[in-house]
Amino acid sequence: MTHPPTDPADAFAELGRIKLGEVGLDDVLQRVAELAKRVLPVPVEVSVTLVRGATGRTAAFTSDLSRGMDERQYAEGGGPCLDAAASGAVLSVPDLAVEDRWPDWAAHGRKAGVGSSVSVGLPIQEAVVGALNVYAHAPHAFDEDTVAVLETFAAYAAVALANAQLYDSTATLARQMQEAMASRAVIEQAKGIIMAERRCTPAEAFAVLAKTSQDANRKVRDVAQALVDRATRR
Repeated sequence: MTHPPTDPADAFAELGRIKLGEVGLDDVLQRVAELAKRVLPVPVEVSVTLVRGATGRTAAFTSDLSRGMDERQYAEGGGPCLDAAASGAVLSVPDLAVEDRWPDWAAHGRKAGVGSSVSVGLPIQEAVVGALNVYAHAPHAFDEDTVAVLETFAAYAAVALANAQLYDSTATLARQMQEAMASRAVIEQAKGIIMAERRCTPAEAFAVLAKTSQDANRKVRDVAQALVDRATRR
């Protein structure tokens, strides 16, 4: 049974109620894909591609058809979703029957029952780029108004992606700082042990650690930890 399309304003309001800090990135992107499918007045299937480095993956999809169309591009190393992700542009394929930029992918799509597609690039992030992809069974299914609506959905997906990237970067920085503080603490402990044993200054104690590290081809922190462990056992 075919349901009437959801009003875009209602869909955007629903997106606005998602708390990005409390929901995983893939869950947010899945919601974006499902709402985009409900909004459009023609039957479509939707996916969201994320590309890190040279590796693409489909983070969200509304059917095996949309996921399969994406994965065909990953296997071939090219296609509208990958090019849109790399450029941040909107790439339209009005009719797969006459598409000559990606002929193998287009032939696969025609066999799967796809007539047209649009891929909207997500704004470029530091490490991850992406695209919102929409596949229709009919050729020439997407007019300018439809593409404008899809660009709004893509913008929301980009915000979710940016937040996830920021969280990941912050978590990584916090972990690195914690590791640095732990290293500093054990090095200071080791310096104290050397200073007590040799009656030397902090600078001289660190010089001893550094020379031992160089001679043993080990990190200063590892040398310091071994010294602290040995003193603790004694």
